[in-house]
Amino acid sequence: MRIANPIYDVVFKYLMQNNEIAILILSTILEEEILSLELLPQETAMALEKHTFTVYQLDFAARIRTAGGKERHVVIEIQKAKFAADIMRFRRYLGEQYKKGFPVAGEKAPQATPIISIYFLGYRLDHVDAPVIKVLRRYYDAATGEEIPTREEFIESLTHDSFVIQIPQLGPERRTTTEKLLAIFDQHRKAEGDGHILDVDENAYPEEYRKVVRWLNGAVSEPDIRRTMEVEDEILAELEDMERRIAGKDKVIEEKDRALEENAKTLEENAKALEEKDQVIGEKDRELAEKDRLIAELRGSR
Repeated sequence: MRIANPIYDVVFKYLMQNNEIAILILSTILEEEILSLELLPQETAMALEKHTFTVYQLDFAARIRTAGGKERHVVIEIQKAKFAADIMRFRRYLGEQYKKGFPVAGEKAPQATPIISIYFLGYRLDHVDAPVIKVLRRYYDAATGEEIPTREEFIESLTHDSFVIQIPQLGPERRTTTEKLLAIFDQHRKAEGDGHILDVDENAYPEEYRKVVRWLNGAVSEPDIRRTMEVEDEILAELEDMERRIAGKDKVIEEKDRALEENAKTLEENAKALEEKDQVIGEKDRELAEKDRLIAELRGSR
């Protein structure tokens, strides 16, 4: 079966706007039951040389049931990155989320709702190969080292759990239910000559995950999605070209800095040589002065 490639922002957004599928994907990643989910779309307009495009940060207000049976309200923040430099965008956006808070059912004003971050990376990390990485907080008594099982609103509102998904590391080995579901992102399944499409075997997915495959199959025939993927390719190429030019400028600046450093070193060495020369001249002057003094004394004794 052919499906639209969800690594593209437009397809990913199409996928996650289906509430039933979004609940399935997020509950599988979090390994917790999601009781309700509300999409809180965030859009940022970005201008390039040839294009103006929109970056989507998908936020969901969710009510989840923990493994211990308790219910809690959280914000699930999803961001996708194609470049390692996107980390600064993540930090800025996360700071904004902490600052503004989010609405909670039954509350009149925004609350300091706990945040769970999920990052879909289009590149590999430097040191970790795992396709899905959990970063989960634990409370410990600093004196005894014992884990504290209870949770405090103060701590939960100022710290957060994260899940990092390395899309290039997703492959045929599917060890967990999460990896089985996220196989829809496996870029090794690209159709020959068309990176917009993935060729997948629907029967290779558990029955409960096939609805995701079928939904993405429906996106293949959407002309607007096709056109937007092509524009996204152009934007990506433009961004890569900008990065190459910036890298080239950085190299020139680095070479100039190195030349300036060498010039500064040469000037320092010249200054040191002049200082040594001045010291030699000073010693010679002192020697001549001493000789003049001795001659004067000899003349005065006659």
